[in-house]
Amino acid sequence: MNVLVLGSGGREHAISWKLAQSSQLNKLFIAPGNPGTGLVGENVDLDLKDFSGVAKFALDNSVNIIVVGPEDPLVLGIHDYFSDRDDLSGITVIGPKKEGAQIEGSKDFSKAFMMKYNIPTAKYKSVNKENLENGYAHLEKMKAPYVLKADGLAAGKGVLILDSLEEAKRELTTMITEAKFGAASRTVVIEEFLSGIEVSVFVITDGKSYKILPEAKDYKRIGEGDTGLNTGGMGAISPVPFANRDFMDKVDNQVIIPTIKGLRAEGIEYSGFIFFGLINVKGDPYVIEYNCRLGDPETEVVLPRLKSDLLDLFDGIASGTLSERDVQIDPRTATTVMMVSGGYPESYEKGKTIKGLSGVEDSIVFHAGTSNKDGLIQTSGGRVLAVTSYGKDIETALKKSYNSAGKIQFDGSYYRSDLGFDLVKKGQKT
Repeated sequence: MNVLVLGSGGREHAISWKLAQSSQLNKLFIAPGNPGTGLVGENVDLDLKDFSGVAKFALDNSVNIIVVGPEDPLVLGIHDYFSDRDDLSGITVIGPKKEGAQIEGSKDFSKAFMMKYNIPTAKYKSVNKENLENGYAHLEKMKAPYVLKADGLAAGKGVLILDSLEEAKRELTTMITEAKFGAASRTVVIEEFLSGIEVSVFVITDGKSYKILPEAKDYKRIGEGDTGLNTGGMGAISPVPFANRDFMDKVDNQVIIPTIKGLRAEGIEYSGFIFFGLINVKGDPYVIEYNCRLGDPETEVVLPRLKSDLLDLFDGIASGTLSERDVQIDPRTATTVMMVSGGYPESYEKGKTIKGLSGVEDSIVFHAGTSNKDGLIQTSGGRVLAVTSYGKDIETALKKSYNSAGKIQFDGSYYRSDLGFDLVKKGQKT
């Protein structure tokens, strides 16, 4: 099979790395890709929002399967575009149509969906210009901290957690009336704050059957001890000690099954990945958010633990036989340490030459924000490299990842040195 992966980050490198191992793969293209994906496939210069350009390339190169990495093309309807053209009917798109992508594209939609199908989640109220005063009144009835979420896509920056009622009211006003997050915050979801430890759970589905992939714990804050600004993710760990059989049974029965059944009841054809952003509240899973694709940097620990052929699972979606495919999981722990540019997640410089990549032997290095200039690998983003390692437990795997990260140098590089602190400090082991 010929496969086209859309995207350019660490997630897409990990997907491409896994697909390249398949005996069913003939040709692998990545658009636009990065220097890392170029090691496992052929990078091609395509605009992901130019659906006709993507379609032309797919037809010209006999592409069988398109894997959509980021959320934007899905929310904008790339799957619908391919479904609506008869000449593209033979190409399978891994990722939902526009209607299904609303589970990530609209917080208001996803919260209403969860409430309708009794999926455990925080209480909420949606607010816009027309009912802003009701929003203020709702905040006054709540206890701190206050959670404000932009309804639409805001590049992972549309969530505010505030301790002061006055600040919450002020930020609510700014989000809605001054478009703090652009069109994404025309509607804002005010949410009850839930206290617990987060975990990410992933499934792959053809809309009827589904397979659960390894779970992961990611770390969003820039600073040690989960302090400082939110980022796109500073690292990830899989498996997660508290996600034992009892907890995952609850996830399956209370979250995954009602979600799959709910989508079908709504008449939504959904194929691809569903990311469940969960929080463990006293042993019970609550949904913080859905994503309509794999997460990043969780993909960089989830796919290394998938022993099964990923392309075989995609073929199961294409042929409607996913239920017959086998999913096997590597029992080892995988840990990812994200190396970022100095100043991230605020302003940072690009174009810093990266040295030491060839010296890494005990880890897999996924490129997240890199470019190739005159044969030199340079930084081109805030999150630069994801360093993933296997181990018998969290500590062993992390030691390898940190040793490998220490061999890589670029000006201003930074990574957190305390990943897993919340999972092992109480003597929890994998």
